[in-house]
Amino acid sequence: MEVSSPEVTSASTDDHERGRMDNAIVTLVIQHHVIAGVEPQYEAWLNEIVPTAQRFAGHLGVNIIRPHGGVGVYTIVLRFDTHGHLRDWVESDTRKRLTEQVASLLVSGERIEIKTGLEYWFTPADSAQKQAKRVKQFLVTLSAIFPLTVIVPRVLRPLFEAVPVLGWPIVSNFVIAVIIVFLMVYLIMPHYTKLISRWLFS
Repeated sequence: MEVSSPEVTSASTDDHERGRMDNAIVTLVIQHHVIAGVEPQYEAWLNEIVPTAQRFAGHLGVNIIRPHGGVGVYTIVLRFDTHGHLRDWVESDTRKRLTEQVASLLVSGERIEIKTGLEYWFTPADSAQKQAKRVKQFLVTLSAIFPLTVIVPRVLRPLFEAVPVLGWPIVSNFVIAVIIVFLMVYLIMPHYTKLISRWLFS
């Protein structure tokens, strides 16, 4: 069984768009339909590839969504800080070797998607593992952002009072927005969506 590496560049992408993508947080979403009965071997493979990927430059974290509802579909969600660092991992000899090792445990070749922006929080989907409904995406995002909009400004208030320039409305709002987005992308949403994945993708 041959498992090919995903294409992370496109010949039709112009220089400006490619530059924007190279500097954006990017997510690699991999789906594996594991042959029934070989789950222990597959879990052992996960225990090898996950820490290996974490050692590559720009790696921001990984979520594993395990099968539920009797469907043997595993989803691996890996985040990198730039498109270039993702490309380094995807095209590495290490990943190619590990991908070849797992091929015999899969019903078919791996399914791969590359996502940028907020959409990766609510990825992936196919007929076996449904995509999060829009209303659930809305509720999850709202429940994560609303507390931050209350807490972050209060925590930063002493700083804004101590440094008047930071207290200017446009500056303070920008600082608050940066911190909230950072917390959402790097800390909250990766763990939050993993915690509620059973409900989110049901």
